Amino acid sequence: MSSLTTWLRERFTKVQPLPAEHLHYQSPPGDEPAYRLHLRLHPDGSGLLIVNASTVLHLNPTAAEYAYHLMKGTPPEEVAKEFARRYRVNRDTALRDFADFRDRVQTLIHTPDLDPVTFLDFERVAPHSAALTAPLRLDCALTYRLPPGAKADYAPTKRVERELSTEEWKTILDKAWMRGIPHVTFTGGEPTLRDDLPDLIAHAEGRGMVTGLLTDGLKLADKDYLNTLLQTGLDHILFLLQPDEKASWKALETIMPEDIFVTVHLTVTPQNVKRAGDVLERLAGLEVRSLSLSASDASLKDDLLALRNRAAELGLTLRWDLPVPYSAQNPAALEVVDEELPEGAGRVWLYLEPDGDVLPAQGEPDKVLGNFLKDPWEKIYPR
Repeated sequence: MSSLTTWLRERFTKVQPLPAEHLHYQSPPGDEPAYRLHLRLHPDGSGLLIVNASTVLHLNPTAAEYAYHLMKGTPPEEVAKEFARRYRVNRDTALRDFADFRDRVQTLIHTPDLDPVTFLDFERVAPHSAALTAPLRLDCALTYRLPPGAKADYAPTKRVERELSTEEWKTILDKAWMRGIPHVTFTGGEPTLRDDLPDLIAHAEGRGMVTGLLTDGLKLADKDYLNTLLQTGLDHILFLLQPDEKASWKALETIMPEDIFVTVHLTVTPQNVKRAGDVLERLAGLEVRSLSLSASDASLKDDLLALRNRAAELGLTLRWDLPVPYSAQNPAALEVVDEELPEGAGRVWLYLEPDGDVLPAQGEPDKVLGNFLKDPWEKIYPR
């Protein structure tokens, strides 16, 4: 084959992505701070980089390839040479870009209180657009139980009788990690009613998973219990605010000064809608920066739009993809103005009932995909 033919083939052949695989990296002894990285490469070349089991970074193919070389310890000059060959870019440019990527990852390693899901400032890849071999998050309903006097709005539909044991939940977490699921959220009912919650969080964190907790937060007003959860490695909290309850505000005031990422969920009702703007202002005063909204009635749609705008004015970022209490109106579509909202239930996240049954999401009790303990993965998550 002539050198010209070879050059033309190399020049115009589409760059093939790196093979799909999982990679782990542990910083050498003596490095301060010690850190862990987990990289999941997708078939389309995009990837997920998990930093210290606390933050999931969505990476486009170029950034994913940089992450691959970072974890492999490839010398920067070799990375630049490889990128120049594969992508027909200048070596100096590739060298600067790799150094920039490495520096940004190091910044994240040294930054406390991170958002559990984030993006680097390279060309962004939408988290729902990748060809997934496993969901990005598992929402585990540990129990249907609620604290005495809790509002029925927060009660899931009870469709099974049995709660899994601690060891059974640990088996599920192990299987989830082996399948490449990087993020788990413990929910319910009220998950803090399970005495083994700290043990389950610690087990997931030990595997390398990002861990979250959806809670009414009342038990977290006890600083000893809150510290116990923080010491397990818990990464973020979705706090279900009860705006008319002093105890709810007291719990939030206890949590906010701690080194943990907090999203506050507010269910807007006909009873509290007139005060909802004042609630947002109070949240901003407590330095809450992440907000989840839903409504109990479809007639409140216009109010939700107004609250979304008020939240933006106050510097509150609206989160639409986290599990929320059962509600007829979750204003997910209100966050997306000019784009079609990607559908994540059953693909990007799965919901587990207290007995291990798998649903696409909360509130879909008739769509059982299988049982995480008993059924093969191919049945639960067909590709």
